Amino acid sequence: MTGYSDRINHAFAFAAKHHDRQVRKGTRLPYLTHPANVAIILTRYGRDEETVIAGILHDVIEDCVREGWTREMLEERIAAKFGAPVLETVLAVTKRRVDDDGIEFSREDARADYLARLGLAGDAARWVCAADKVHNAGATLADVRRTIDPDTVWGRFSGGRDGTLQWYRDVSARLRGAGFDAPIMGELDALVAALAGA
Repeated sequence: MTGYSDRINHAFAFAAKHHDRQVRKGTRLPYLTHPANVAIILTRYGRDEETVIAGILHDVIEDCVREGWTREMLEERIAAKFGAPVLETVLAVTKRRVDDDGIEFSREDARADYLARLGLAGDAARWVCAADKVHNAGATLADVRRTIDPDTVWGRFSGGRDGTLQWYRDVSARLRGAGFDAPIMGELDALVAALAGA
């Protein structure tokens, strides 16, 4: 099982630098709590160091193209510091804003593109995707159960309650359709069912 390593520590430092001042939607929690939880989930399932590192870095390109950093610069830095396999995994789970011709995606097209690429992604990317959704769904469920007004939680998400649940179901279906039937899928589906009933 993967535990502490200097590379994992370096990945956390890199993610902390790039997610600096970002917070989780609708909370005051530092954004870094999310990739940290994704890493814990991946470690709990015995994933290798490369996959855990990709889990820590999975939102850097999607969320940090700002403050003088371009997507190309971030890709180059991740590849140089953590290797091509980590970058490949991160890119496979990064929502793209534009298509191959540089035309901006609508929200629906970005999601369709993500699902299509997920079907072609490697095993490590599917693990990172599943762990990301497990943490997001689990955190949302905890917040819904903690509040007297669940609409305040669902209002954080552009698709609201129904759109968010459908997105989780679409991702789960795509992963399973691609032959990814790892034990984490049971955890994800249970969380989505609990969210639907909350």
